[in-house]
Amino acid sequence: MGYARCPPAKYQCGGFMDMCNRRNLEETVLCASSAYTKKYYLNEEFHSLPQGIQDELKIMCVLYTEDIGGTLTLIFDEEGNLGLQAACDEGDLLYDDIGSVLKIKQLQRDRQELFHSLEIYYKIFILGADLCEEDLED
Repeated sequence: MGYARCPPAKYQCGGFMDMCNRRNLEETVLCASSAYTKKYYLNEEFHSLPQGIQDELKIMCVLYTEDIGGTLTLIFDEEGNLGLQAACDEGDLLYDDIGSVLKIKQLQRDRQELFHSLEIYYKIFILGADLCEEDLED
């Protein structure tokens, strides 16, 4: 699970929903939340996730953006690794840079099992990978 302070440039232009609806061969957005628009987005490809998981993702993302500000995006890379990307609008003086780094680390620690399960789900159901028991235990 990686962390990047600023998402790639393609995510910095356009509206919040435009950003979330983009998909390319390298990355897939799982979900995102914005303190600016007060919106949460879950990629349609993941509507088959159990409702409890969907709810947990929504609560986690919305609480993050309410506490820290800016936007939080959960993105799978081309290998199926889940990363958390935080960003803020230029000139946003209320955005908590230090709090963002600390909160991301806390989420990665506290939600490690959830994130690992999501990576397995993505690799099997979205990428169509054949995973053996050793892959599932790692």
